[in-house]
Amino acid sequence: MDIFSIIKGRRSCRAFLPEPIPKETIAMILKAAVWAPSPMNAQPWEFIVITSQETKKTIFSEAETLKQDLFQKSGWKWLGRYNVDFLLSAPVIVAVVGDPDKTGADKFIEGGGIAYQHACAAAVQNMLLAAHALGLGSLWFTLFETEVMRNILGVASGKVPLAMVCLGKPSGEPLQVYRKDALEKTRFIR
Repeated sequence: MDIFSIIKGRRSCRAFLPEPIPKETIAMILKAAVWAPSPMNAQPWEFIVITSQETKKTIFSEAETLKQDLFQKSGWKWLGRYNVDFLLSAPVIVAVVGDPDKTGADKFIEGGGIAYQHACAAAVQNMLLAAHALGLGSLWFTLFETEVMRNILGVASGKVPLAMVCLGKPSGEPLQVYRKDALEKTRFIR
């Protein structure tokens, strides 16, 4: 599969088969993650691989509570219907934790200090693409409170849980989504 097919074919998966993922496959996905770019090659990421059903239940419960709270505050009807059961069915969830001390020179710029987040996002994208190339489904999940997730996962103070990547064999075909033409979202300065 060429890279453009992998990029275009990757979809968010919200229904997983219960089959376990071999440790070697998880290792390949994490190897792809660490090849993401980062400021000053600081590699500001850490990964927590979650297979414990008990931990997944806790994450699910917190996501449900937050979802209901956000639904009440926002009134967004889609939030009331948003199903987070995939947190229970995904055989593996990888938490991506960022280290703000490993941001780049942007820490000296007003409003800066966030380049470590961008690097971790690049690592997440590499994980999603690697999972797809290996025949797995994946989902980038961020509906959680940072402090709550820090406590659930035992993340050290000063480090930031930024994302969860759900991984597993997809149960069925992922939903095909429309993308606008790139030129509709592009402006050239000449």
